[in-house]
Amino acid sequence: MQIELTGKVALVTGAATGIGQGIALALARCGAHVVANYFGNPEAVTQTVDAIRAAGGSATAIEADVSDPGQVQAMFERADSECGSPDILINCAGIDGHSALGWDADPASWRKVVEVNLFGSFYCAQAALKRMTARRAGVILNITSVHETIAWTGYSAYTSSKAGLSMLTKTLAQEAAPFGVRVLALAPGAIQTAINQEVWSDAAGLPDLLEKIPLNRMGQVGEIAKMAAVLVSDLGSYVTGTTVLVDGGMTDYPSFAHGG
Repeated sequence: MQIELTGKVALVTGAATGIGQGIALALARCGAHVVANYFGNPEAVTQTVDAIRAAGGSATAIEADVSDPGQVQAMFERADSECGSPDILINCAGIDGHSALGWDADPASWRKVVEVNLFGSFYCAQAALKRMTARRAGVILNITSVHETIAWTGYSAYTSSKAGLSMLTKTLAQEAAPFGVRVLALAPGAIQTAINQEVWSDAAGLPDLLEKIPLNRMGQVGEIAKMAAVLVSDLGSYVTGTTVLVDGGMTDYPSFAHGG
């Protein structure tokens, strides 16, 4: 049984680095034309696009700040004209916004995290759903986090944004189902990426993190990317309105009282 996405257009936000980049590469390997969204990091997204093309796939890079609805609309319009209307949307653009304890958090920084992670995903989903419901086909995969359910000291904006994205996923799935469109979420656990290098490269702190993961290791980007490809393909055709956890069992041990 193979994952087949030939002929599909997949728009992946945050495709320049990390999990977004991994998902973009995986979908391209399955035959999709990837629209690689990025914001302010052209060198990194060029690496994503070049890697896709070197492997025989096709990709187009489009810059847009997902927290700006005007830029999101322009991105979808450009995708429509250059690549075809997206059949698949992966909402992966996000920031973690570590600050301080909630009562000391900077309001502007707190707001920015929610604007990117939650509002940005909504703006992209809204644009995609207008197109997908009209043709009665399509799938949206929102990348949330185990922190949609696990509290995390010092990250109140991030956890709130991911919890909100989880409920947005459920509501949009309910609304879109009569039109043949699926909306679901994938929640990674502790994944070894550049953004959290301080954690996995810390010989003293890493064991404390691994104690919270029953599989006793961090996940790899490829493990998230493969699951994403399955979920947006016909292999996931009966999955909607839910969050699929890819966390090594981390949500069995929700102990983040001391900051993870």
